[in-house]
Parts: sequence; C-alpha cells; structure tokens
Amino acid sequence: MLRIPPATADVSRRRNHVRELTLLRGLKGTDVPHAELLAGCEDDEVLGAPFYLMDEIVGWSPSSAGWPEPYQHDLPARAPLAFALVDGAARLARVDWKAQGLDGFGRPDNFHDRQVDRWLAFLSTYQFREIPGLDQASTWLRTHRPAHWEPGIMHGDYQFANVIFTSDVPTRLAAIIDWEMTTVGDPLLDLAWALIAWPPEGDDMSATRYLPLEGMPPREALLEHYERVSGRSTEDIDYYVVLARWKLAIVLEKSYARFASENRGNPTHGGLGAMVLELMHKSAELAASLRTARP
Repeated sequence: MLRIPPATADVSRRRNHVRELTLLRGLKGTDVPHAELLAGCEDDEVLGAPFYLMDEIVGWSPSSAGWPEPYQHDLPARAPLAFALVDGAARLARVDWKAQGLDGFGRPDNFHDRQVDRWLAFLSTYQFREIPGLDQASTWLRTHRPAHWEPGIMHGDYQFANVIFTSDVPTRLAAIIDWEMTTVGDPLLDLAWALIAWPPEGDDMSATRYLPLEGMPPREALLEHYERVSGRSTEDIDYYVVLARWKLAIVLEKSYARFASENRGNPTHGGLGAMVLELMHKSAELAASLRTARP
C-alpha cells in the first residue's frame, strides 16, 4: 500500500508523511502490530513527494457504521476488541524508542508542563465562541500534572477508528494505522484517548461516541492489562482522561470553526460543534469530581 500526499498538500501535511515514515522505520523488529515498511523516501526525488510503501493489512476497522457481526449483537464477544485495543497501546508504550533510532523524534522534556499553554495558544488562533468548562479544566490540568512519568512513543489519536482487527473470532489486533500525530511524549495519553467515553462514566457522551460500548469490560480490567503489558502505572489515569477530552475538544474546534465560517447562515449545524462542547463539559466535570487528586 502506497502512502503519498496529494499534489495540493501543504508543507505540514508533507511533513506528517515524513514523520510516519520515520516512525514505521522505528517500529521495525518490535511486537507492535503495524504495517511493515517496505520502502520510502523523505524527499521529492523519487515520486515528487515524500512517500512510503507498506504491507497490506487484511482485516476490518471499526467506524461510524457500527460493529460488524458477530459484535453487533453478541455483546460478550466485544470484550476481546477492548483488550486488543489496549494491548496495542501497551506494546507501543514499552518500545525502547531510543534504541529504535527515534531519539530526537519528539520533545518529551517538560511534555506536561507545555500542554495547557501550547494548546490554548493554538485555540486562540481560531476560537470564535465560548466553550463552557474550558477555563475550569485548564486550571485543573495546570495544577495536577503527574509527578512521575516516563517518555515513550505515542500515537496521538489512539482509538478504535485507527486500528485494524483480524477477521477471525476471537479477533486480534492486526495493525495500528494513521500515524500522522505520532511523537515521543507520554504514552498514557494514548490509553486515555481510547477511554475518552468509556462506560459507565462516559455513558452520557452521545455526541462523542461513534460506536456502542455495551458489553465492554470495565475500565479497571483494561488498566490492569495495560499495566501488565506496558510495565507502566495507570495511577494517574483520570488526569490523562481529563487531558484527552480537553485536547480533543480543542483540536476538533478548529474544524468546527472552519465549518461555521463557511456556513454563516447555519453555524450550529453539524455534529462537531456538539462534540466539542460535550468533550469540554466532561473534561471539566471529571476534573471537578476528583476530590482526592494530588494538589
């Protein structure tokens, strides 16, 4: 399978292709499910743009169309999907990124110290409306950063929509896909991203959920599995869920701001706007509920 940006791609999109190529080179020889890199080029010399060629992965990926059978009606059969998703994040988190040649791939130093200021500055370039909960969640995130964490590879948009499962039952994770937002940062944010609307606390997130999650294992079981595979503690997972919801809301608001600008007559149309508000509300709500969090 060939991945190459279109001729109209801007510098940022071309740079993302180079990052994906670098990451796939770095995953060579690891047990992270991914499409093996066959060839690639960082510049325009061969095909006129950065590109890479990777193995084809046979399987299926969850989407807004819902679960395929048997998972649509067999609720207990969904549990392996959740464990496989978390297992992929855990395997990625335990990769020795320096040994794999990815030193300098990201800026892990002071990762959490930079998050709030960086993303609020990003939001300020396109924000056009009030987002309730933004200030409360931002303040909480500033004062509840993890005391201890270990840098590692993070996907950046880790969720059911960005993985491929095998077609056998029970299924296995065939590959993690779409690495455009990958970096070296805190891999626990990937786990939280996957758990953004997890039951039961996320059961009221109707705008954010694109798949039904009935029958899924409890979060505690998934955290235990992640810890066992990755060797990392999930003690501060609620901080990461607050951060994941807050950050995703800011990222999606950019797309919604563009939509609203292009549809001035009906700026409230579309699900993105509601999703942003729901994510930020649930971020602030979870932050406010964490009475015993570290001050």
